[in-house]
Amino acid sequence: MPIPTFDEYVASLGQMTPHVDPLAASPATASLKSAAASLAALPVVDRPALTAWITASPEWVPALGLAVGLSQERLKNQLRHALGSSGWVSLARADPAGLIDYLDDTFALVAMLEQQRSRTYDFGDLLVARAGTRTSAIRAGVSGRRLEDEIEAIARDLGLECETRTKFHGRHNRLAPCDLVIPSGRDAEIVVAAKGFDSTGSKLTDAVREIEEMADVRLPRQVVIAVIDGIGWKSRQADLKRIHSLWESRQIDGMYTLSTLDRFRTDLAEVAHLRGLGTRAAD
Repeated sequence: MPIPTFDEYVASLGQMTPHVDPLAASPATASLKSAAASLAALPVVDRPALTAWITASPEWVPALGLAVGLSQERLKNQLRHALGSSGWVSLARADPAGLIDYLDDTFALVAMLEQQRSRTYDFGDLLVARAGTRTSAIRAGVSGRRLEDEIEAIARDLGLECETRTKFHGRHNRLAPCDLVIPSGRDAEIVVAAKGFDSTGSKLTDAVREIEEMADVRLPRQVVIAVIDGIGWKSRQADLKRIHSLWESRQIDGMYTLSTLDRFRTDLAEVAHLRGLGTRAAD
């Protein structure tokens, strides 16, 4: 199979975590309070009214994001993923109706605003809002484990012995981390990294280092594969490109996303068969 270009791989990235609708925003700045007061004063909340609202004040778009549970970082990632740009001011100026349509279609913006504008909040709601940061962190962990669980399920369904979240032995008995190894870390034939992130941060750079370490440690007979997904990578394309370059230079043997796991299954079955590892049919 020909190696997709970097742009083609970026286009195949998808969102890892489902949307969760918290009803409270984070602590507001003076600008956010002004935006909230302005929203509360709108006589009608519908798509045309919100389109006019962001046309007049495009810098207040993050208030709409908070209303549907999106932090500023997640709002940027969602806009870049869906509309091709993370700049809400430029998007609001260029196509305010399109921006409102996206937020309403994807996150039920109008309904969420109507519900929250008329609601009275108590101390319990305040505690829920303060727990939001931890909830986001938990979701980030879940997104990473989703990829790990998917590739493990495929390996076991193919009848392959495997170990997860471990290290494998490579050249000169050096060790490198991996999320899946077939059949074992000591006798590694196939090693897989699974890195799924919808948010950004240093953990993406750490993931790149792990994959580079896998490529450096591998024996010539060992197969190294990376399964990478999540819209957070779209904000760290330099990091993602480092991994793609390893694939282009054949230092690793493949890159996959959730949308191409059927190809991962087929390729894994073929590689395992060529190495005499017991597998069931791939289809």
